[in-house]
Amino acid sequence: MEKIKILYVEDEPYLGKIVKESLESRGFEVRMESDGLAALPAFRAFGPHLCVLDVMLPKKDGFSIGQDIRALNNAIPIIYLTAKTQTEDVLAGFRAGGNDYIRKPFSLEELIARIHNLLQIAQGPTPASPASAGADERAIGRYTFNLMRYELRLGDKVQKLSHREAELLRILAEHRNQTVQRRDILQRIWGDDSFFNSRNLDVYIKKLRDYLREDDSVEIITLKGVGYHFSVAQ
Repeated sequence: MEKIKILYVEDEPYLGKIVKESLESRGFEVRMESDGLAALPAFRAFGPHLCVLDVMLPKKDGFSIGQDIRALNNAIPIIYLTAKTQTEDVLAGFRAGGNDYIRKPFSLEELIARIHNLLQIAQGPTPASPASAGADERAIGRYTFNLMRYELRLGDKVQKLSHREAELLRILAEHRNQTVQRRDILQRIWGDDSFFNSRNLDVYIKKLRDYLREDDSVEIITLKGVGYHFSVAQ
């Protein structure tokens, strides 16, 4: 059975050695790089299932690496590691394509738990049988949402979605013209309703609004302190 491969980019040798050996002891195959410029070539050559990127790196920072990786693969999970503590830095990480963000110092158990959580999400839904294939597509206003392909289509235009974008849209579509609690979304997609995951959700809602902007009959309405109302004209 193929091992889960992790690309780990970290310029602190002592920390890097500990994290790499800990991940390998859990059955992961790890490729570690300490130079920001070496990260993208390593990504292409190694073909990882998940990336763990330190933000402060020599020659090229982690956010820039993450954006380069996102240009090649829109769905691969990315975790950023950083000593920065400002909320703006957290949001910058999510805007740079991150799925999760861990502040240093961190526990190895927390990192491993978050890796497993992202890998589970990345697996996506179980493939449907031919008999249920028609259930893979849902009409949302003028759009067609394909759950299995992670695609949102409007005419000839196709928007590819990440796993979390698709999962969020699926939850909203299940509650069209209803209110869905913010904490319920956070629990279903991230597994907890922490402040940082809440800020992550804000970023994903903004992305979906952008994807759906060409149909005025579809609207994601924020209900402050409650959640979202997914309005779709009948």
